[in-house]
Amino acid sequence: MTTTPLRTRRPGVHRAWIVAGVAFVAILGAAGFRATPGVLITPLQEEFGWSRGTISLAVSVNLMLYGLTAPFAAALMDRFGMRRVVSCALLLVAAGSGFTILMNASWQLVLCWGVLVGLGTGSMALVFAATLTDRWFVRHRGLVTGVLTAGGATGQLVFLPVLASLAQTSGWRTASATVAGAALVVVPLVWFLLRDHPAEVGTTALGADPGQLVSIPAPRAGRGGAAARALAVLGRAARTRSFWLLAGGFAICGMSTNGLVGTHFIPAAHDHGMSEPVAAGLLAVIGIFDVVGTIASGWLSDRVDSRVLLGVYYALRGLSLMVLPSLFSATAEPSMLVFIVFYGLDWVATVPPTVALCRQVYGADAPVVFGWVFASHQVGAAIAAVGAGLTRDLSGAYDLAWYAAGALCLVAALMSVSVTAARKNAVPA
Repeated sequence: MTTTPLRTRRPGVHRAWIVAGVAFVAILGAAGFRATPGVLITPLQEEFGWSRGTISLAVSVNLMLYGLTAPFAAALMDRFGMRRVVSCALLLVAAGSGFTILMNASWQLVLCWGVLVGLGTGSMALVFAATLTDRWFVRHRGLVTGVLTAGGATGQLVFLPVLASLAQTSGWRTASATVAGAALVVVPLVWFLLRDHPAEVGTTALGADPGQLVSIPAPRAGRGGAAARALAVLGRAARTRSFWLLAGGFAICGMSTNGLVGTHFIPAAHDHGMSEPVAAGLLAVIGIFDVVGTIASGWLSDRVDSRVLLGVYYALRGLSLMVLPSLFSATAEPSMLVFIVFYGLDWVATVPPTVALCRQVYGADAPVVFGWVFASHQVGAAIAAVGAGLTRDLSGAYDLAWYAAGALCLVAALMSVSVTAARKNAVPA
């Protein structure tokens, strides 16, 4: 542990807010990069003749790695720092998206968008937000977690309509090149402005005692490195009932958001005569309202039992998905707009209370535990992405996928209210 002198706090903006702002931009970009395949499904199908099931496989690999990378990324951030990990992740995204332009076979799509972009965006997943808030904030943790989570929705807001329009007017290769360029632009911002610990700039976390000793914690990777730490934390958490309830509920969350709506809403709307830019615009509206819903959820998670919040969120989401198949048409009817607004408010509002429960139950291990819970989210998303694509190929419609996801959300609501939030549930190291 290295100590540094505590600098006199100058009046003005606390450095934690600057670090959070940089993280918001990186998370915003990661969400936009990861959501891009949704606007490419139809153009790729038309150019190469690949089935939706084949294209969905690449999306499924992307979603799977996006989640499975998260706990290891959290451990790597403990060992090497957030700045290095996030900068390398952005370079991976740029490489994956850029190489896509040269592809001519479906396995290359799986390699580029599935593996490279999946690993890159997974290293900037929500564990990044959990790690940053643990290090830089004592006060406003729930609120900041909500704001950073909302960055994911804002990524859709910024990228999807633009990329859908580019894919339609200039071709999908232009859209892929835009993503690669955007990832490269963010690298200098992260490298020069993001800091791993308050001690590096001689200050304390926001809300901490201003007179306390400032120190840079020693790496906590332990014997065997970051991977060993991530696996050791998983081993301890897996012996608790709450971990499986949180992971199971979050897997269903991934199925019903990224895997199903995020991947297949645009092609499903296209099946009913709606153009891709209009459908992408509706997803962007989800992004707008998710900013409101997720920040509000973060505020509530500082004040209301997180189990109750999760139960309500999942139940309402399930009921809304069961209504969705009857709302599709060639135009954005008022009933569809009502669904979009409602679903947007609930899109990733589940994240702040889930992070809060991980923190309550698992203490210092919470960021890595949340990484594994988030991995289950993406496993669920991957299953839904490929499953919905196959459902569409076999039946000619997505209806069964919507109904199944709605029913599973009701199960997730029951699982969430059953979590034991007391620290006694955690297994000591």
